[in-house]
Amino acid sequence: MLAVFLQGFALSAAMILPLGPQNVFVMNQGIRRQYHLLVASLCALSDIVLICAGIFGGSALLHRSSLLLMLVTWGGVTFLLWYGWGAFRTAFSRHIDPVSVAELAQSRWRIVVSMLAVTWLNPHVYLDTFVVLGSLGSQFAPEVRAWFAFGAVSASAAWFFALALLAAWLSPYLKTQLAQRTINILVGLVMWAIAAQLAWHGMQ
Repeated sequence: MLAVFLQGFALSAAMILPLGPQNVFVMNQGIRRQYHLLVASLCALSDIVLICAGIFGGSALLHRSSLLLMLVTWGGVTFLLWYGWGAFRTAFSRHIDPVSVAELAQSRWRIVVSMLAVTWLNPHVYLDTFVVLGSLGSQFAPEVRAWFAFGAVSASAAWFFALALLAAWLSPYLKTQLAQRTINILVGLVMWAIAAQLAWHGMQ
């Protein structure tokens, strides 16, 4: 059981550690120290639902429909290109004032809705949870499959809370204009690199 749990934990950690839209959103809320633990909780809960859905049936559904898989793949490419473009625009804008951004009157519900959109409207997350984790998890016998899922969701939850707390702790250093420009350039490059990788696989 422990070996299966560790497999799920390691695979999920390897997939979630690279920079993605969810991680960027959690990190930014941590830097602003604005509902960052709430955002981390909702990201972890969303991943629990998606990972379990993928392992316990969603993967088979996605693999049976080549049209659905194609839509998810190219939807992910489009989403990532758009997200990367937004990051580049922010990075090269004339003036970035992270303090004033943090002080904007953002309601809790607006932040929650934004987080849910970044998670559930990102087709790339379905490729991670349904195609990769779901495919591997569904190969385990039913009596140990739950341990694989438990390992995968544990890695996800641990990462989101660690990222939110670390970003909040480093907030004084990450609020500078140079840091914000650097972060946004890095985000844009990573988003476009993932989009290119998805597009390459989609054309195969």
